[in-house]
Amino acid sequence: MATTYKTFLNNDITSTKTLLHEAIPLTGALVSGTYGTFPNGDNIKNYAHGMFQSIYDYPYLSSSANHIFDLTVGYSGITGAKSALSSSSNIQNSKKINMYNQMAQVLMGYDQNGNILPFDRDGNITGGGEKMLDAVFINFGRLLGKDELKKGSFSLTLGTGSYASANNSRIVIQDTNAQNDFRVNSPAGEYGILSCSSGASGTPSCGLIFYQAGIAVVSSSVFQQTTVGGILNSTSGSKAGAGYVDFGNTAGAASIRQVMSGSAISGSCDDFRHRIYNMSFNNTTELNSTIHFCRINHNDYNYSANPTYLSSSKIVVKNNTQDAPVSYITTVGLYSADNELLAVAKLSEPLKKDPTNEMTVRVRLDY
Repeated sequence: MATTYKTFLNNDITSTKTLLHEAIPLTGALVSGTYGTFPNGDNIKNYAHGMFQSIYDYPYLSSSANHIFDLTVGYSGITGAKSALSSSSNIQNSKKINMYNQMAQVLMGYDQNGNILPFDRDGNITGGGEKMLDAVFINFGRLLGKDELKKGSFSLTLGTGSYASANNSRIVIQDTNAQNDFRVNSPAGEYGILSCSSGASGTPSCGLIFYQAGIAVVSSSVFQQTTVGGILNSTSGSKAGAGYVDFGNTAGAASIRQVMSGSAISGSCDDFRHRIYNMSFNNTTELNSTIHFCRINHNDYNYSANPTYLSSSKIVVKNNTQDAPVSYITTVGLYSADNELLAVAKLSEPLKKDPTNEMTVRVRLDY
């Protein structure tokens, strides 16, 4: 227990922030066929409510299973909107509208009239522009996303071929240059624009990625040709003259919009997983540190409080009375203002201290 205390001054304490990144690769095989027969893999969990499905890295009943991400689809219920999918005859129509609205109100917020803002393709909410009224939502687990996704690191490769040979034709969706060009007008934090870097004309925007929330929003336009408002120039899996990819595994083929309106959410998620060829990003762990510089002057701590330091009232480390006192510093204690011990730091080896030297011990607290 300390008997002598030194007070930290403002110049003795500083704070730092370190960002640690980890590469996260997710292969298409993992999400669509490694465990069991697609689409009913043992690592895919569907729920009775039917509003989303969860993907694990092992069979989800295993104690070793880790949650990777949740997958769902939704569309806006805005009546009269261009290309709106909402219809009372659709399967799970209200649930798909609810999923879209839930995501939109959390990620985009509300306008001045209290209406939920739809997802904006270019992020310029006040500037109008094209809206994404139907989309696939990828919600990454905290285990993978950590504190946030690293800007500019997200990549998603999707197959746009026929259902049976989806990966014969591919597109790559990325948040290119997002570290220098991202948006901050979301209640959920910062987000970037997803663009298609291959297989399309130029690099058209086709989604949004919210870094702190760990959610990617992918527009249904990634499976449609430009002739019907999509981003694809052409695709080997398109239905002749119709302008869309044969998205679903149904007789006569179906577009993604037909699947989203005519099948359950879990079915749409299955068809989307079937087309994930590869997905990767870097996560970010924010490590905050407070650094204390414990400054020991030449006349400080030259004597030890250890009872073994004395023998018969004599300092055992001194051979003669005129010798300078000597102590060895092994531990640093940080105390509160009322001298309550808060933290203890152990040195890797004892530091010799006598009146002829001074030293500074650097103590870092991470949190």
